[in-house]
Amino acid sequence: MKNQQFIDRSLKNLWHPCTQMKIQQAQSLIPIKRGEGVWLYDYNEKKYLDAISSWWVNLFGHNQSEIKKYITDQLDLIEHVMLAGLTHEPAILLSEKLSSITNLGHAFYGSDGSNAIEIAIKMSVHYWRNKGYPKKNKIIYLENSYHGETLGALSVTDIKLFRKNYASLIKKNNPIKTPDWRYADKGETSESYALRCIEDLEIYLQDNHQHIAAFIIEPLVQCATGMGMYHATYLAKARELCTKYQIHLIDDEIAVGFGRTGKMFAFEHAQIKPDFICLSKGLTGGYLPLSSVLTTDDIYMAFYEDKIEKGFLHSHSYTGNPLACSAALGTLSYFENHDVINQNNKTSAYISERIKTLETLPISNLRNVGMIWAFELEEASKNTIKKITMKAIKNGLFIRPIGNTIYFMPPYVINHADIDFMIDTTLEAIQSYV
Repeated sequence: MKNQQFIDRSLKNLWHPCTQMKIQQAQSLIPIKRGEGVWLYDYNEKKYLDAISSWWVNLFGHNQSEIKKYITDQLDLIEHVMLAGLTHEPAILLSEKLSSITNLGHAFYGSDGSNAIEIAIKMSVHYWRNKGYPKKNKIIYLENSYHGETLGALSVTDIKLFRKNYASLIKKNNPIKTPDWRYADKGETSESYALRCIEDLEIYLQDNHQHIAAFIIEPLVQCATGMGMYHATYLAKARELCTKYQIHLIDDEIAVGFGRTGKMFAFEHAQIKPDFICLSKGLTGGYLPLSSVLTTDDIYMAFYEDKIEKGFLHSHSYTGNPLACSAALGTLSYFENHDVINQNNKTSAYISERIKTLETLPISNLRNVGMIWAFELEEASKNTIKKITMKAIKNGLFIRPIGNTIYFMPPYVINHADIDFMIDTTLEAIQSYV
């Protein structure tokens, strides 16, 4: 009975994100009371395995004591102070640590992923204006990319469902052919397809580089289009072309940073250095909203002028909130005190082995990067996907497919028993309807 009371109140008073509310009302919301590790508990104490890390943010499980202590210790000092004209230790420490692990610096803080994207593209365009190239004001991005849903972020997002209703408000930029291996010719390797896409990119840059400020990219995995994965060669070659044609490379690590791809950051797979890196989601381990953009000394110094208008005047009230910065420090401390990347690689190997049991089903494009797995149910209708999802949830597994793509992006602390439950429950749900 408790669950239904919260469901009724939520539907009456809340407008849920990324949701058609009329459809949601016909389905069952899950009211969550608490979390522990990879598990979520409703008000009737039924538990659900959080197989997607609550929209890819929760790295080390719910109710993680080490990160919580950083937040509560800071709460005893100060909860918030503005970062214009003032500073504080959590923001300073976090900036130093992020600079050390990214090899970039001058951290600028935002509230969430979309805000980080806005900051990076504004910085890039403003940089070129300060340098005397005001015509370099276009941002290019990959087909099927997703970088957020504020207007600036939508201008570099290529998912029609999110864009089309706001087209009149969005600045026109240009999508570039995606290296997502699902679009390769039959028999073509991911690397050869990536190189073919790079050829198309160079042709475009040859003709248009004088108008392009930056190329923004989701490294290795285009998550919101259904976990589209591609070869690291594309990143390496894109970096070379951006340098050649004097274009910034904006690395959107919001979804895949902090160990999700098997390295601390996805750009490390290509052994490159971007001009900007955008961080959020896992930055605080899933505890508090925070984002950060780090960049190069050259870009920072282009704003370091006597004229106020040449400065970067972007801000919001909660920039660099001490509690959020402390949560991020707790997250980085967890990485320092535990062998996270190596343990993730072991966990990934076990999941990759167990997931082979799904190959008996009519699925396609079973793929994996680090702690991300995905596959398509090619012949399944929207209604069938919905039934599979509801069956999994009923049996205690929380998943949220993207179209006909089912994916797993669990917290890093998932153990073998939890993995077995995740795979077996998915298998049962699919077998029930396919």
